[in-house]
Amino acid sequence: MTALTAGSPECLGAHIDDAGVNFCLFSAHATRVVLCVYDEQDREQQWELPGRTGDRWHGHLAGAGAGLRYGFRVQGPFSPGEGHRFNPAKLVIDPCAYLLEGELGCHPALQDAGCRPDPVDSAPYVPKCRVVALDYDWRGDTPPAVPWGNTVIYEAHVRGLTRQHPAIPAALRGTYAGLAHPHMLAYLRALGITAVELLPVQQHAHEPRLQRLGLSNYWGYNVLAPCAVEPAYAAGLGGQSALDEFRDMVRALHGAGIEVLLDVVFNHSAELDKEGPVVSLRAIDNRSYYWLDESGEYQNWTGCGNTLRLCQPMVREWVMACLRFWVEECHVDGFRFDLGSVLGRTPAFSADAPLFAAIKADPLLGRCKLIAEPWDIGPDGYQSGRFPAPFAEWNDRFRDDMRRFWLHGDIRLGQFARRFAASDDLFRQRSPAASVNMLTAHDGFTLRDLVSFNHKHNEANGEDNRDGAGENFSFNHGHEGLDASEEVAAYRQNSQRSLLTTLLLSQGTPMLLAGDEHGHSQQGNNNAYCQDNATTWLDWAQADEALTAFTAGLIRLRQSIPALSIDRWWVEGATQEVEWLDEHGAPLCAEQWQQGETRLQIRLSLHTLFVINATTSPCEITLPEGGWRLAAPFQPYMSAPADELLSLGPRAACVLEQD
Repeated sequence: MTALTAGSPECLGAHIDDAGVNFCLFSAHATRVVLCVYDEQDREQQWELPGRTGDRWHGHLAGAGAGLRYGFRVQGPFSPGEGHRFNPAKLVIDPCAYLLEGELGCHPALQDAGCRPDPVDSAPYVPKCRVVALDYDWRGDTPPAVPWGNTVIYEAHVRGLTRQHPAIPAALRGTYAGLAHPHMLAYLRALGITAVELLPVQQHAHEPRLQRLGLSNYWGYNVLAPCAVEPAYAAGLGGQSALDEFRDMVRALHGAGIEVLLDVVFNHSAELDKEGPVVSLRAIDNRSYYWLDESGEYQNWTGCGNTLRLCQPMVREWVMACLRFWVEECHVDGFRFDLGSVLGRTPAFSADAPLFAAIKADPLLGRCKLIAEPWDIGPDGYQSGRFPAPFAEWNDRFRDDMRRFWLHGDIRLGQFARRFAASDDLFRQRSPAASVNMLTAHDGFTLRDLVSFNHKHNEANGEDNRDGAGENFSFNHGHEGLDASEEVAAYRQNSQRSLLTTLLLSQGTPMLLAGDEHGHSQQGNNNAYCQDNATTWLDWAQADEALTAFTAGLIRLRQSIPALSIDRWWVEGATQEVEWLDEHGAPLCAEQWQQGETRLQIRLSLHTLFVINATTSPCEITLPEGGWRLAAPFQPYMSAPADELLSLGPRAACVLEQD
C-alpha cells in the first residue's frame, strides 16, 4: 500500500479494482473521516479520506487487496441534544462490509452514552472489516422463477434445520452446506416446497443482556453487518469462506427448483438504545441514520432501542445497495422485511414512501419476491393490507382467525370464508398471492405446541415468563403439555391435520414453519429467540413421518387445483373456481354465513371437495352428486363415503376428489 488518493464516490463500501481498493462512506454531518487499516497484530495505520462528493467521503488505497482489515474513525460534533454523537475514539465498522472478523462483546469501551464523548479507544473490542473479492463461478445458475400462484414457502433457521439431522454428516450439521446436502434437498423436494425463507443470515450480534445471562440471539434479528454472511453458520471445510458456502447453497437449492428468500432487518440496528454499543451508524451519522425526537433521543418504534430513518436519501441508498448485493452477488430470489412498517415511515406510514418507490423502480429488486411483516410498535404501526405492489404481506388475521375457527369455534362462517379466499378485504388491490397465509412462524408456538399448550412457558428465556405473546388462540385439548393420554393425543393430531389442510388449500401463498410437518415442539416456549439448543433445533429422530407424508400429500393436492394456482380473484358465481355448499350439498344461504360452529363444503375447480365439520359433535355430510373418493392424504385416517354420505368427527376436515 503506497498512497491514498481521492478515489470514487460511485459505490458505498470497499471495492477492489486493478490498482487497489476504493472506500466510500456516507456521512452528512461529519467534518473528517479516517480510514484505519490493521495488520495481523492489530497495529493501526491511519489515512484521512481525501475525497468528498456531497455527503460521500471516499478514497482509493493503492496496492491494497482482498483480506485487508479496516474500520473508520469519524470526526464531527458531539451534541446529543441535537442528535450528534461523533467520537473518533470509537472505531466504527463499514455499514456495507462484506465480512467482519470477530464477534461483538459487551466491553464498557463500546459505550458512549454520556453528555461528553468517552475518550477510551474502542478499537480492540470492535470486529474488523475485511476487504472481500466477490468473484465466484455460478456455473450457469438459473433462478427457478416460481410463479406466485405455485409458491409454497418453508420458513427455516439455517442452524436449527439440520443441527440434529442424523443423515447429514456431523461436520455439516447446522450450516449452509448442511442445508444444501442432497438428503435435505431431496426432503424439501418430496415435501413440495418451492421456496425456503431463511431467518437472518446476515452477521448479527448478541445483545449485552443476553451475554450476561449466558444466552445468545439465536434468531439473528440483531443485525450488525447487513451485507456480511453470518460465519457461525458456515462449515468452512477446506478453508471455504462463509460467503462462498452460502452461494454454493443457493446454487444447490436452485438446482432443485427451490427459491431462496431472506429475512432482512432494516428497521433497527445492533446499536440498540443509547446505552448500547457504539460500533457503526451512531458514530458515523447518528442524526441521519436514526429517527430522533426533539431532544435527540431515539424513537423506539421497533422495541429494540432505535429505528432506522429510511426516508433519508442516502440511508435509502445504503439499504438499496445491501439488497442489490444479495441479489447480484448471492442470487437470492427475494426478501421478507422484518417489522416492515418502518420501510414506509416518513415518519407516518405511507404506501408512497420513497423506499417503496425505489425498490419498485429498480430493475433488479422490482422483480424479486418481496414480503413485508406489516407492523411495528410505533404510532399507527399496524399496516396490514396497506403495502404497495409488488409487496406481499404476512397475514396475521388468517393466522388468528383460522386458529379461532378450528380450536375455539368462535369465528363466523363468513369470516372464515374471507380468510380462506385470500382476505380480499385486505388485498383486493393486489393479487390473492399478496396474502401470505400462515398458522405459525418462528415467533410464537409451533403447530404441535399450538394444540398442546394453553399458556406460554418461556421461563428459560430469563424474563420470568413475561416475554412472548399472551394471546395465542391455542388449545391444549384438556391437558397442558406434551405428555397426554392416547385420546387427547389423537384429538390433537386431528386438529393439526385440520389446520394444515386449511393452510395448504386456502387461496393465497401458504407459509409452513419448518418442523410443523413432523410435529416439532419447543416445549411451550412461544418466544424462543435466545434458545440455540435442542428447544429450537428440529428433532429429526423423533419426527412424525405420517404427519410429514400427510403434509406432502396436501401440497401435491394444492398444486393440482387450478383455483389455487391461477392467482386471480375468484368470481362470484363462477362455479368452475369455487362453490360454497352446506352440509346437505346445497348452496349456502345468506343466514348461514353468519353461523358460528358450522359444517361446510368448499368445491374447488369442480373436482375437489374440502369438507369441514367445525362443530364439537360428529356428523354426516351429504355430498354433491358426482361420485367422490377420499384424497390420498386422508385415506389412512378416514372411511370412504358411502351412498354420498361422509361421516366426520368433531372439529374434523377432509378432502375428496371426483372419480
